[in-house]
Amino acid sequence: MDYRHALEQAIIYIEDRLGDDLKVEEVARAAGYSYYHLNRQFSAILGESIGSYIKKRRLANAAKALLYSNNKIIDIAVANGFETSESFSRAFKFVYKVSPQEYRINRLDTFIASKTQLHASLLEHLTCNVTVHPAIVELAETKVAGIRGQTTLKDNKLAELWQQFNSLSPQIPNRSLPGRGLGICEACHENSLYSMSDEVLFTEVAGIEVDSFEGLPAHFVQKVIPEGRFAVFTHTGSLRMLPQTFHYIWGTWCLNTKEEMDDREDFELYDQRFLGYEHPESKIDLYIPIK
Repeated sequence: MDYRHALEQAIIYIEDRLGDDLKVEEVARAAGYSYYHLNRQFSAILGESIGSYIKKRRLANAAKALLYSNNKIIDIAVANGFETSESFSRAFKFVYKVSPQEYRINRLDTFIASKTQLHASLLEHLTCNVTVHPAIVELAETKVAGIRGQTTLKDNKLAELWQQFNSLSPQIPNRSLPGRGLGICEACHENSLYSMSDEVLFTEVAGIEVDSFEGLPAHFVQKVIPEGRFAVFTHTGSLRMLPQTFHYIWGTWCLNTKEEMDDREDFELYDQRFLGYEHPESKIDLYIPIK
């Protein structure tokens, strides 16, 4: 059964009433399903419960108001469905790890705060282009030889970095079979979660898996990914949509999972399923380190 229409109806109902005393049972009735069945599909397809979506959207709207208005915190709290500034502050600090006042002072619009309404195109992306429930894997130590560049997700220069790497990669000896490519994000993982945004500049290493660094020319970067556990998401389609996938990972999954984030570097893995930057059936895996 296709639940997408019911999910769209539920989301429209929620968004029209975010500031009201909204009950999840009301949302289910508006979508034409029982609470049990709709909530199960909401969690299975979108990676979180109806109640979680409502709470995170209210907090995201409040976070925007803290950054882009001069309204009093109590007024922002009430406008977003919180009865008191105390209840708002508790909920806000649980998600953002700082108080509303501190968040306003920091002036940083993060992935977590950018939990936007699930409009039709984003809903389609989550249902068709992202595995919202990741595989948990153990990865052995992996050596990577590559080149380093800088980018933001808003002004994404990863395609140019990979073009440069591909022109130089024939010089790399000791390649592992089957020659998997890796794009390693060198931003601190703590910053990735609580400070990462579309405009944060980070360094990326574009490289290929190798058996050893022996004989590697000096102009290449040597990276070692330590062994450990990872949550692995698969992104399908154009890499232009990667920011939307990362918005889901950092803004939804990380806030709902029982897994604990680790401070190792996250990375993208490119294998035989990668068919090109814009190919609609291309697949890459995103490895998020966990303890």
